Amino acid sequence: MNWEQLLSLKRQGDTSKRLRIEQDDTRLGFEVDYDRIIFSSAFRSLQDKTQVIPLSKTDFVHTRLTHSLEVSVVGRSIGRLVGKKIIEKYPHLAAVHGFQANDFGAIVAAAALAHDIGNPPFGHSGEKAIGEYFSIGKGQKFKEQLTAKEWQDLIDFEGNANGFSVLTSSRPGIEGSNRLTYAVLGAFTKYPKESLPKKPTKNIADKKYGFFQTDKAFFQEVATELGLIPNKSEDDIGFERHPLAYLVEAADDICYTIIDFEDGINLGLVSEDYALEYLIKLVKDTIDTAKYKTLTTKEDRISYLRALAIGNLINDAVRIFIENEEAILKGEFPYALTEKSIYKAQIDDIIKLSVKNIYQSREVIEKELSGYQIINNLLDKFITAYNNNFEGKATNYDELLLKIIPEKHRFEKETLYERLLHMCHFISMLTDGKAVLYNQIVSSNNS
Repeated sequence: MNWEQLLSLKRQGDTSKRLRIEQDDTRLGFEVDYDRIIFSSAFRSLQDKTQVIPLSKTDFVHTRLTHSLEVSVVGRSIGRLVGKKIIEKYPHLAAVHGFQANDFGAIVAAAALAHDIGNPPFGHSGEKAIGEYFSIGKGQKFKEQLTAKEWQDLIDFEGNANGFSVLTSSRPGIEGSNRLTYAVLGAFTKYPKESLPKKPTKNIADKKYGFFQTDKAFFQEVATELGLIPNKSEDDIGFERHPLAYLVEAADDICYTIIDFEDGINLGLVSEDYALEYLIKLVKDTIDTAKYKTLTTKEDRISYLRALAIGNLINDAVRIFIENEEAILKGEFPYALTEKSIYKAQIDDIIKLSVKNIYQSREVIEKELSGYQIINNLLDKFITAYNNNFEGKATNYDELLLKIIPEKHRFEKETLYERLLHMCHFISMLTDGKAVLYNQIVSSNNS
């Protein structure tokens, strides 16, 4: 892979090449991507989607929206620092093509901003609820009518693939959805493969999948434009990662490791003594002890340590990327950057404590159970109504139900797979609160 291709400014539907040297630096294409994402309804809906504590109404707990903004800020810093090193190493990128260090930051910031845009309500349990509706629930009846890969898309419903669809899928009158640059779409796609074969290697890029069968052809177009390296054979589609996808992933890893931990502390799920012990291990070489001793509140102490920890992890991620940049460009770096961090032991300790005290806390489990039931119920009602309507046998109840679907989701799909995926997509775009409301409506009007 080479950076000239990887930094492509091309957008879906373009008929002529976009050159960096011709760009208006006051309105750079990669920054336009950021703006388009932040003004989208899909991004706004993240303000009422779970990050750690589902349906939490406390003011200091992160939603998917605040988490995404923070990941974007961290990603921008990592991208700029990496960009500075890359431009120094390959000066022709600036001299000939006009690329700047901040371009890398803009690409990573935009991709990081969108990284959770396809996640269903109620956190990762929402993904599992959709998948299990098909694998062990009422949706099992559709299996024999679908191809193996179409079925896998449903039983392993993946927020990352759904996000790619949100950002790129056309609908009547709207071609290519947000029409983002291919560089940002490449950086966004952490798992550039289809749903089968499942986890064929230990490569981090094969951990999950990044696009549905409906989006396969367009992803191949993006990958070809960017010069991504194919790594599957015969009829299977997959590629090595866009190098900047490593930076998006690192920004996410840093934020959920440190900031979810901070949420747990503020909620009282992790004691301050424990928290200080774990965080100080991350910052012992950079902490200003005199300043720290002047901080009189728990919130200020934790905030100070969090900022230092994130700074150290950013610098370490940049170091790892630059040291392995040539291997990454060859598609020969099968790890997340944090796996090679000098702080890996400390990161693992924090995550282990977070899993025990936060992610498996009673409040989280109770709300995930509630979300699981809600999503199963909504899928069953809407899929039934949508299919009945397509087949010309909709009941009055079905017709009424379909009328509450927002207009932008209210259009027909020809194949069974497309109809099932469309309803999953519609449910996935609901906020936590809207899912609860819709569930109350369909449950009170049950025929």
